[in-house]
Amino acid sequence: MTGTVLNVATVLVCGGLGTLAGARLPEGMRQTALHAIGIVTLLVGVSNFLEHDNPLVPLVSVVAGLIVGEAIGIDRGLKRFGDYLERRLSGGGSPVSRAFVTTSLLFCVGPLTVLGSIEAGITGDFSLLALKSTLDGIAALSFAAVLGWGVLLSAGTVLVVQGSITLGAGLLEGAVTGAMISATTATGGVLIFGLGLGLLELREVRVANMLPALLFAPVLVAAAPLWPF
Repeated sequence: MTGTVLNVATVLVCGGLGTLAGARLPEGMRQTALHAIGIVTLLVGVSNFLEHDNPLVPLVSVVAGLIVGEAIGIDRGLKRFGDYLERRLSGGGSPVSRAFVTTSLLFCVGPLTVLGSIEAGITGDFSLLALKSTLDGIAALSFAAVLGWGVLLSAGTVLVVQGSITLGAGLLEGAVTGAMISATTATGGVLIFGLGLGLLELREVRVANMLPALLFAPVLVAAAPLWPF
């Protein structure tokens, strides 16, 4: 769990610094910075999507995941939780819900989350998670400067998601293949692209409702021998 603890600490420290710095930035500069982050997020999503050679896997995974996510209401639940925290802790004076949901998704659907957590759980090597911690720290600093202290709440999401994958990795040893990981990465790229669209205010996508897609992707790859095409 060392890599996950390091990641959580980095998000908290850098997010805190970003919150302090953001309060000093003019509104126009924060808006421009948000758009710049949105563009980079789109590019990261595209890069991740290209990790898998069969686009049908992320497509089917996202559609199936979206059906489940919409039925459960994941996006609605996360936003209600963020809004609750916003009312309790800031009196509604900052965009806590948006910051929490956006950064929680961004920090947890990338390839380093899956690869790093599995490697740390199986071998004890947390070098990939250390790299992810650095990248997440930079992102937390940037997002917090624009969206405020709600970014700090995503540290809890990182702890739960990465910690669960790391602790469960031992049970998955030998069952997880490179193709499964690349398919999950590509599917995560679709979700990250959706985040970018929202940050650029081009289209509000309920990305959280697509989260079950990350579970469908490796299952589809495992079932590939049964496909009729």
